[in-house]
Amino acid sequence: MRGIDELSQALDSGHVTSRALVEDSLARIADPSGEGARTFIKVHAEPARAAADAMDVLRKAGRAPSRYAGIPIVLKDLFDIAGEPTPAGSRVLANAPDAKSDAPVVARMLRAGFISMGRVNMTEFAFSGLGINPHYGTPTSPWDRASGRIPGGSSSGTAVAVADGMAAAGLGTDTGGSCRIPAAFCGVVGYKPTARRIPIDGVLPLAPSLDSVGPLAPTVACCAAIDSLLAGADVPVSVVPATLSGARLAVPSTVVLEGMDATVTAGFDRALSRLSAAGARIDHVRFAAFDEVPSVNARGGFAASEAYAWHRRLLATQGGQYDPRIRIRIARGEHMSAADYVDLVHARRRLIAAFDAETAPYDAVLMPTVPIIAPTIAELDDERHYNSINMLILRNTALGNFFDRCSISVPCHRPGEAPVGLMLVGDTMGDSRLFAIAAAVEATVRVA
Repeated sequence: MRGIDELSQALDSGHVTSRALVEDSLARIADPSGEGARTFIKVHAEPARAAADAMDVLRKAGRAPSRYAGIPIVLKDLFDIAGEPTPAGSRVLANAPDAKSDAPVVARMLRAGFISMGRVNMTEFAFSGLGINPHYGTPTSPWDRASGRIPGGSSSGTAVAVADGMAAAGLGTDTGGSCRIPAAFCGVVGYKPTARRIPIDGVLPLAPSLDSVGPLAPTVACCAAIDSLLAGADVPVSVVPATLSGARLAVPSTVVLEGMDATVTAGFDRALSRLSAAGARIDHVRFAAFDEVPSVNARGGFAASEAYAWHRRLLATQGGQYDPRIRIRIARGEHMSAADYVDLVHARRRLIAAFDAETAPYDAVLMPTVPIIAPTIAELDDERHYNSINMLILRNTALGNFFDRCSISVPCHRPGEAPVGLMLVGDTMGDSRLFAIAAAVEATVRVA
């Protein structure tokens, strides 16, 4: 995987053209031995070629709209693209009316000159962390492909496309971990911003109280640059790594470390040792606010209640076309009363304040992104196992959404081993600081 800054320099020097990058992406997508057929719901082949030729002309004339003009990206099937329906990984909306305009986040990426290679697969309606889709197929994680391991979800196609070089980067959404989980399982970087920084207009909702839009890419620097564009910056930022010596990092002593398998435990412990050797102070802390989250969300939380509000009419008329495992999760929201929802809102506000106070002394909170390596698709055929593994996979990442934090997953595994993600959680609206810390952490925990 080449980062977008490396590709930008190659384009500037004339060592590669945008058209060549696009043709390489299309060849990888079409490769019958690859995952393109399961990764893409729609390929934008001819528009991508035309856009690449235009960006090559503009770059030669010194008029490229940004330093990233001409670089291929992918877009999760949740985003409005003018002239196309927004199926959200479903069959229910496959013939929905075409979007009249691009979602603002899509428009900002295209305005910077990035080139869309197409719409990529996802968990139906973004309601699972596994990445399994019975309608369009399930792309497999790049590790141990012969065994057919899950890519993580819901931004499954984005992660696989980036990991397999079908695009240099991509956009995902994150309501409970949907950027960070597939990033961890596919060995790339995934970012969840402080939600209010990035517009979610033109993004089919799951739970607007928790929904956010973030990038998946090869490096922290890639994610930082794309995130700044998504937030409306005219010029993408260049992240400067922080100094780890003296940094205070907290590791929760309960909940997030439970149920870790041996591979994740080894990767996480190795990362902590490297950070400590770099001068970071690591404290193991019991965060009392974590203890209340399961009971507060016991009736389904924001995801079930807000998803049901959006889906209830479709469920009544076309419920049989949903993946039954997704339909059941959405239907939980039917049983939440208005009083339950109000209690949830108040409880979240109280717990956010408590967590803010608990984490005030620290530069970031560290935990495994996911406590286990990617299971195989086949072993999740059993519905009970599907549900239990899904909840385990979402457990750590969902805390960032509930507490309204920014968060990033950085690979910390050895080459050739199962991908393992190290997650950093920053302060609300502390995104720039988190990127600086994450860039330093990335350089420290990377295992050659």
